[in-house]
Amino acid sequence: MSDEKLQEELERVKKENERLKQGSNRGISMKVSQKGALSLYGLGRFPVTLYKQQWLRLLDETENIRQFIQDHDSELKSKT
Repeated sequence: MSDEKLQEELERVKKENERLKQGSNRGISMKVSQKGALSLYGLGRFPVTLYKQQWLRLLDETENIRQFIQDHDSELKSKT
């Protein structure tokens, strides 16, 4: 491969990498999985996927989860 072709390929890969980085900063998004579950994207590398009843049970526990986090704040780590 010539130097010119290598430089073109490097530029293409850099642009693709930048595009992928920008896409990961979009925030939280949701979609319905093939099996009918709700997948939540944007919290980490992989989506969080639960069925409707599981999400509803989790949402019902919101106050308990917040209280647990507050009670164990010194033990819990934060991702920066």
